[in-house]
Amino acid sequence: MTVELPVKKLDDYSIFAKEDVEKVRELGKQLKGLRVVHVNATAYGGGVAELLMTIIPLMRDAGLDARWEVLEAPAEFFNVTKKLHNTLQGANIEISDEEWALYERVNEENAKKLNLDADVVIIHDPQPAYVPIYRDAKDTKYIWRCHIDTSTPNMKVWNKLTSKMGIYKKALFHMMDYVRPPFDKIAVEFPPSIDPLSPKNMEMSKEALKEVAKRYNIDLNKPLITVVARFDPWKDIPSAIDVYRIVKEKHDVQLAIVSSMAKDDPEGWIFFEDVLRYAGTDKDILFLTDLKGVGHNEVNAIQRLSSLGLHTATREGFGLVISEMMWKEHPVVARPVGGVKIQIDDGVNGYLRSDVKDLANVISNLLENKNMLEEMGKRAKEKVRTTYLSTANLKRYLDVINSVVNG
Repeated sequence: MTVELPVKKLDDYSIFAKEDVEKVRELGKQLKGLRVVHVNATAYGGGVAELLMTIIPLMRDAGLDARWEVLEAPAEFFNVTKKLHNTLQGANIEISDEEWALYERVNEENAKKLNLDADVVIIHDPQPAYVPIYRDAKDTKYIWRCHIDTSTPNMKVWNKLTSKMGIYKKALFHMMDYVRPPFDKIAVEFPPSIDPLSPKNMEMSKEALKEVAKRYNIDLNKPLITVVARFDPWKDIPSAIDVYRIVKEKHDVQLAIVSSMAKDDPEGWIFFEDVLRYAGTDKDILFLTDLKGVGHNEVNAIQRLSSLGLHTATREGFGLVISEMMWKEHPVVARPVGGVKIQIDDGVNGYLRSDVKDLANVISNLLENKNMLEEMGKRAKEKVRTTYLSTANLKRYLDVINSVVNG
């Protein structure tokens, strides 16, 4: 399935990162007309889809012929790829021969269905990783973009999956800590980005913020701690509730749990119900999901209404939600895992703590020191502006594409 895309203009981003826009324009001239296709599992839900919704239109504006294709697959395929995702992050789960056969069959079918006639095809994550091996396109160059924390994978699964992935010219990982054979010689460190002009990150009026607060019963007189995360065992949302309960002993606060139910994550519904039960009937724990009409505008507003962000994931490929919160001039308190560690500078624009009590203590300290809270928030936004905006990410893509096509 080909995804329809909005029109975006690089010039609109110059206000944030003029130098990056100029570099992208230069690279775009060298690659003008090059056909590039991105392939992933879903057009909705999760950070990868959001990234592509910005990066591909900007690639077009830079002069490339860029498109986005999405897998067509039955629900049972996504049950298998969720297992695959979890094992690549270290889970000790068995994937049966029948499940591997389904995985390979769906990839083979999509190799025939999808419009992949291009000079460069960028495959995102494990779901479509085998699509290239079923295509007879010798002139096409393939790049694998991994958005997962593969620092400690289940090696049995990792070895089986990657044994057939020799076709790729480059492999892109958030951090070099995630790289292991057979990709060690073709790996590139490649952090993702946020779009400052997307509905999730653009500026909002005070009236719009108040309207969202009223609609979702957010008390503007109480500090708001916000968690934005999928209902996934790796996100450990129950620990976020534990942190909130400890903070609540000292401060009259609210906890917003913001999420969307991704199409390619059938397991999410189970964990959603588990977290609901764990939260109980506390009226200050707000579940704000797409089931209640929470879209990108609402997430933006909720983050802007927040006092600070909280992230309790035990594994995290990167965690764009952290950069999103930092962009709104709020520090984030989080566990030091995966890509979280390179976004938050401990004690500068947020705090990195592992233990629930320690997380709660630094939150309490911030709530008691408004000047520190504001100063950390300003430093948080500047870190994102210089490092994690779409223009920096697009420049990285064009550099990699240029190296693959032109050496």
